[in-house]
Amino acid sequence: MERHTTVLMQESIKGLELKQKAVVIDATAGQGGHTRALAEAVGERGTVLALDADPASITRAREATAGAPAHLIFVNGNFRALKEHAERAGITSADGILFDLGWHAGQLDSGRGLSFKEDAPLLMTLNAAPEAYQLTARDIVRDMKEAELAALFKENGERFPGRIARAIVEARKVHAIETAKQLAEIVWAAVPALARRGRIHPATKVFQALRVAVNDELGALQDGIAAALDLLAPGGRVAIISFHSNEDRIVKHAFKAAALAGRGSIITKSPIVPTRGEARENPRARSAKLRIFQKHA
Repeated sequence: MERHTTVLMQESIKGLELKQKAVVIDATAGQGGHTRALAEAVGERGTVLALDADPASITRAREATAGAPAHLIFVNGNFRALKEHAERAGITSADGILFDLGWHAGQLDSGRGLSFKEDAPLLMTLNAAPEAYQLTARDIVRDMKEAELAALFKENGERFPGRIARAIVEARKVHAIETAKQLAEIVWAAVPALARRGRIHPATKVFQALRVAVNDELGALQDGIAAALDLLAPGGRVAIISFHSNEDRIVKHAFKAAALAGRGSIITKSPIVPTRGEARENPRARSAKLRIFQKHA
């Protein structure tokens, strides 16, 4: 499995301005990198709730935080129900809340069709229970109309949405598109030759669009931010690391609306982005943006 490197680690932890004994929530435990750093920031008398919708991520986060200070609580659940999960864990307010919206290497290699390098079933579900989902990526490419597919890809920033949508529709007339590898090959053949020469695979935006749709990531983010703002203690901060423009737009607008409503202030007038060194060492960090909001004391 590809090694995972936590993005904007120092900037996000520093931006939360956590004190010893603080209560903090890692809304996306992932591989546990941020979780451990949060535990170290709040110390032995602090509390860290580590939440993740992917049960495998909870297992990895537990392993990564072994021996870390602080009282650690692990919960398998989606951050769209952040407030409910926190309250069940005995937390009614938090001094800091962190969201890292990126997907880690373990998920991309999970056998759920999230990587175009894998000949895996085209599911793209966040956890290992696809039966809990209304639809999978396989359902979308099988049933969605050409115009709807094109609109979905375009919304996610794909440069050739019409060509790719048309190619998918033509391909599914011949045989069912069952695996990630099949879909990646269809996209590869559909785009102009020049688009195949870059460092980024031509199917990247298409896979991202399908994954976001399957997991309702944008809807979950809106719900998660609302819950986080409610949970924050007076003077508490929420920090969110996003990785594509649709996510960042939601975060930006939510923070602006909260500020206009008099709930607090935006700490990051412009998003914090990775240094050149971090972007060079970790290509996945290139598109990351960190925004921070503080609730009024």
